[in-house]
Amino acid sequence: MRRFHSALLMSVLMAMLLSAAGPSATRAQLIPFENLAGGPVYIVRVDGMIDKGLSMHMDRAIASAEADNASLLILHMDTFGGLLDAADIMRKAILSTSVPTVSYVDRNAASAGALISYAADRIVMAPGASIGAATVVEGTGGEAAPDKYQSYMRGLMRATAEANGRDPAIAEAMVDPDLEVEGVIAAGQVLTLSTKEAVDQGVADAEIASIDALLEALGASQTPRIAHTVSTSEKIIRFFGSPVLQSMLMLMMLGGLYFELQTPGVGFAGAMAAVGAALFFGPNYLNGLVEIWEVAVFILGVALLLAEIFVIPGFGVAGISGITLVVLALGVSLIGNVGLSFPSGGAIASATVTLATTMVLFIGMLFGLGKYIPRSDRFAQLVLQPNLGSKEGYTSSHTRSELVGVRGMALTPLRPSGAVDVGGDRIDVVTAGDWIAAGTEVEIVSVHGSRVEVRTVREVTT
Repeated sequence: MRRFHSALLMSVLMAMLLSAAGPSATRAQLIPFENLAGGPVYIVRVDGMIDKGLSMHMDRAIASAEADNASLLILHMDTFGGLLDAADIMRKAILSTSVPTVSYVDRNAASAGALISYAADRIVMAPGASIGAATVVEGTGGEAAPDKYQSYMRGLMRATAEANGRDPAIAEAMVDPDLEVEGVIAAGQVLTLSTKEAVDQGVADAEIASIDALLEALGASQTPRIAHTVSTSEKIIRFFGSPVLQSMLMLMMLGGLYFELQTPGVGFAGAMAAVGAALFFGPNYLNGLVEIWEVAVFILGVALLLAEIFVIPGFGVAGISGITLVVLALGVSLIGNVGLSFPSGGAIASATVTLATTMVLFIGMLFGLGKYIPRSDRFAQLVLQPNLGSKEGYTSSHTRSELVGVRGMALTPLRPSGAVDVGGDRIDVVTAGDWIAAGTEVEIVSVHGSRVEVRTVREVTT
């Protein structure tokens, strides 16, 4: 009898636990993929800022996984987002691959990270993780971008959710605070889901504490693993490809070019412009993000500016064309185009914001540095600025100091200026204010520039 009551009590407790757990209890059981290939499991870290370098890394990882007939491709996700154009490239690559994909949200999948996670076949989240907040923002200030960009992002989130059988309304609510999803979020807030909420709403397939546990749940715990690492070139492009650093490099180019043109000759400013151009175009060109015609347009623009300053007088067609080509080359270099085919939406918006910010900073730099730097001692050490004072032998006219003490004859009355004859040379002189008659012997007592002062010989001797 006692055993019967114990069994009954255990049954009631189990029923209560299952009831309290609700839908998440069923979703905690991750359904394995069917007919996995015999290759290894590829693990790719998606962390830090999502940028062009990371999208290149993802493309290479997917290509390697497909070539190795990989069983799984796991995206180890921990990011607060980044560039929308880079995220869209990654999204399309993940949707297109034949390798089964799982986004494992270790801590954060915010903004562009949410879009990438939605592209995976399965989303699994660690305890305490979050996903959402995918509103498009401009620059580094965090201000929401215009509605046309929000509309584009809503469309991407909706289409990606539909492609993998997830609720598109919830995906759109992560972008648009005006959307209301009954039972999930009221209007006026951008949706961000915790791990439990994501599992409850069907955004995430399960809550699992580690990648080891994830592979065990998928039946791939014994499968060889390959941690796909970032190459040196990808590290370089990620470093130099950030919008902040790109803006700094463009300032180096424009500022160096401007100050070099103000002080002709190859000097510090010209070297700074050359280094900025090399660091801006070089890594992006080597990794296929900048094409040779964009570099050629930039060089042509600089050449036209030089021709306008040193060859063609005035400032006209060549100068305006040069400025236009330089700005155009910098703008298109920020966009991952193929030939003359450019993406739309986020890529152009991101490039426009970066270029506009740079130009505003450049104009401010011209007004600030252009006013104060040329007067500084440091600038004088970098640019040749010879001292043209009288101590160094420079005067505004020829000074005949050797005439002091020489005597001559007044050719005209000195009232107080006139002319005297000194050894056959006619010299214009002045007196100290006295009137001296013509034919009077005088002596030169001082010479200051073009001013030659005389006195009568009688005045000098007395």
